[in-house]
Amino acid sequence: MKANTYYLVSLGCAKNTVDSESMAALLDQNGFRAVEKPQQASVMIVNTCGFIAAAREESLSVLQELANGKKNGQILVAAGCLTERSRQLMIDNIEGVDGFIGTRRWMDILDLLSELRKNPRQPQFELPEPATIGKDEKGINRVAIQGGSAYLKIADGCRRPCAFCSIPLIKGTIVSRPINLIIKDALQLQEYCTRELILIAQDTTDYGFDLGMKDGLVDLLQKLIPEIPEIPWIRLLYAYPGYVTDRLIDLMANEPKLLHYLDIPLQHASPLLLKNMKRPSDMEWVYRTIEKMRQAMPDLALRTTFIVGFPGETETEFQKLLDFMEAIKFDHVGAFTFSFEPGTSSEPLGDPIPEEIKQERLGRLMTLQEKISLSKNQAWIGKQMDVLIEGNGDGISVGRSYRDAPEIDGLMIVESEVEIGQIYPVQVTGALVHDLSGKIIKSA
Repeated sequence: MKANTYYLVSLGCAKNTVDSESMAALLDQNGFRAVEKPQQASVMIVNTCGFIAAAREESLSVLQELANGKKNGQILVAAGCLTERSRQLMIDNIEGVDGFIGTRRWMDILDLLSELRKNPRQPQFELPEPATIGKDEKGINRVAIQGGSAYLKIADGCRRPCAFCSIPLIKGTIVSRPINLIIKDALQLQEYCTRELILIAQDTTDYGFDLGMKDGLVDLLQKLIPEIPEIPWIRLLYAYPGYVTDRLIDLMANEPKLLHYLDIPLQHASPLLLKNMKRPSDMEWVYRTIEKMRQAMPDLALRTTFIVGFPGETETEFQKLLDFMEAIKFDHVGAFTFSFEPGTSSEPLGDPIPEEIKQERLGRLMTLQEKISLSKNQAWIGKQMDVLIEGNGDGISVGRSYRDAPEIDGLMIVESEVEIGQIYPVQVTGALVHDLSGKIIKSA
């Protein structure tokens, strides 16, 4: 174990990954060095996830494992979402954590470590509790690079009132980053030869609301795109229902860099349940908007997320969801059973639907989606698509097309070894439920 070494574990979503990379950048700039094993580190940091019960359990488990293996002189820090929301839970359940830093003040990691070193036997539990994510990013790029792709955080926090969601309790309301800082980060990624820029926030379509902007995502894209001519792909994640504007659709349809892919987490299709979830419940808007988008972009890939087992979901309401899926035929669907979250506005509703019914409905939903996804994939056989290569070996390469976001969607298996980090034209030769296979189209 050498001084000024750190081991960092990042749990949860890509937005958490960006925060982890930002903390790592601050440490690197101040003389710290990352190591691959916890026993090699003088400082161990776990950037926790606290979104749902399963994520909380994983965070506590990782922290406990590191605490159990702590050596004299090592510092263990719990950072991130679970720390922000449930600090007392962690204090009560994990012995050996020296410091706590919430997701709203990730940029204070160096200050926390300084205090812990001054008082090694005195755990630091009391940290500032600001109402929103801190804006003082200390010049750190808000990005996470993964091979030829990179996530760029354009905003954090959320002002939506979703009854099931704890994110506003954890993050606070939306805080949008200034356009000039986002462009600065994107220019840096361009220098790193990034091929795919993925813009993320809790809700990308709400970008700029707190800055007095209307339809701010489009304004951002119109200023950003001309600045990064060497980045061929730009992907948008997490669009909120009702906020996919005609301007955004037109820009996606006419700007070659913007991938014809959109993730719109709808959560359900029953207007009654959506109202109880405090989500947009105008299903006519959903049908109209998706039709409009598909008319403008016939090759559009759509992803959504659904919750099954929300309080009040009868078999009739669940069937509405299945019928909706049959009608729309999404390319990708993520589905989860309802997780009871104390402190959210759904708390008074309790968790009345038995777990076995939730699981049975989840199984039926995913079985239906697998049939739809397979049919969608089979329709690509014989066609050509560009593929960003992410790995190779044993005579094959693995990558993704515009239809697939990293970590959550499918892959393309290419029948030869080609260069990682480059985009190649591929002819599709085979299809599975989630993945495609193909061969490189060689230029004449």
